[in-house]
Amino acid sequence: MSRIVVLGGAESGVGAAVLAKVKGFDVFLSDNGKIKEEYAKTLRDWDIPFEQGGHTESLVLNADEVVKSPGIPSTAPLVQKLTGQGTHIISEIEFAARYDEAKKICVTGSNGKTTTTTLIHYLLTQAGLDAGLGGNIGKSYALQVATEKHDYYVLEISSFQLDNCYEFRPDIAIITNITPDHLDRYGYNMENYVKAKFRITQNLRREDCFIFDSDDAITIEHLDKIVLQAKMLPFTQEREVSQGAFLRDDKMVLRYEENESEVYLRDLALNGRHNIYNSMAAALAAKASGISDQVIRESLRSFTPIEHRLEPVLSIKDVLYINDSKATNVDSAWYALECQKRPVVWIAGGTDKGNDYSVLLPLVRDKVKALVCLGVDNAKLHASFGPVLGEERIVDVLSAEEAVQAASRFASEGDVVLLSPCCASFDLFKNYEDRGEQFKEAVRRL
Repeated sequence: MSRIVVLGGAESGVGAAVLAKVKGFDVFLSDNGKIKEEYAKTLRDWDIPFEQGGHTESLVLNADEVVKSPGIPSTAPLVQKLTGQGTHIISEIEFAARYDEAKKICVTGSNGKTTTTTLIHYLLTQAGLDAGLGGNIGKSYALQVATEKHDYYVLEISSFQLDNCYEFRPDIAIITNITPDHLDRYGYNMENYVKAKFRITQNLRREDCFIFDSDDAITIEHLDKIVLQAKMLPFTQEREVSQGAFLRDDKMVLRYEENESEVYLRDLALNGRHNIYNSMAAALAAKASGISDQVIRESLRSFTPIEHRLEPVLSIKDVLYINDSKATNVDSAWYALECQKRPVVWIAGGTDKGNDYSVLLPLVRDKVKALVCLGVDNAKLHASFGPVLGEERIVDVLSAEEAVQAASRFASEGDVVLLSPCCASFDLFKNYEDRGEQFKEAVRRL
């Protein structure tokens, strides 16, 4: 019996451990930190041995194969030892796909991937298809493969998950865009990050589809260096294409094989230039999956925006509070600021990932009236935006409660208070969801 060791005891790792158990492996899970009780209970229910609060090397280094959770970097000492002795290390995505024959629509990218993934899943379910949602959102893909059976899976896949994928192959692969992000995990080398994203395409066949943003210079630059066999379906807001999606007057045009259809932009549930891109990508995936034009139009109209992504919370004294906690990089925050039509009191900050804030300066100059810095170290934000806003319009806080209170003092009737942090959340919060929830609760208490 082969031995599988899973490193990491959260959603991804526990799902992989359950699948390994179902498939008859000798499985052991090890986590250097504390495992949440809900995950520990799952492991106990499945009779899977595990440890937490540290790794017992003798129980890990004897693995035939290791499934590594995406949050663990390849530079971790134990991972280095495993690599040094030649142990094969894979991701949950790679492991689960070995046992899954369903059609897979997989989305990666720096921004928009959660919205696009969720929208595709909505399109499929509205068409009556049996589709699971997983990967970097929702329930573990491996757990679903172990305990459920779907005809389709729509998976959001991060670069960290792709790093340890080798044989994994989507039927439809999507790269929403590529902008600098997570460079701290890639040696501050953009090329390494781009290559990680493009791993989603490495096994595509002629009958598969690759959907991509042809307006994104970084994507196109890399695409020019490689050869793909898949059907190429670009989406663009700048030109007409023979296959893919583009704009014509006030409509989004979809061309797939011999079919052309149109959707009025005014009918899209998701507003803003960035969401036109997301809607294009999702609609093309739906077309390639055989979903009718009518269902696509109706679904794009009725879709509800996801939590923590430009999520309106409340309007208090004619000040609208918006939760965009999922904006953990510069490009996400750029889109959030760009689509605002009212003066903005901006809440930003957290764990910087090598951000270059210069691209935001024109938007901040035009739209932002004050900046609330929500982070432990805000020096870079002060240096970047102090000359534009003036230090008297920048304040530092250490909690969501303080951030909302400070923003409310800057805001006037007709303004927007926008939490769009640009940064990771781990200096003050468990994750971006925790940050968003605390923000919303603080708004409700105003």
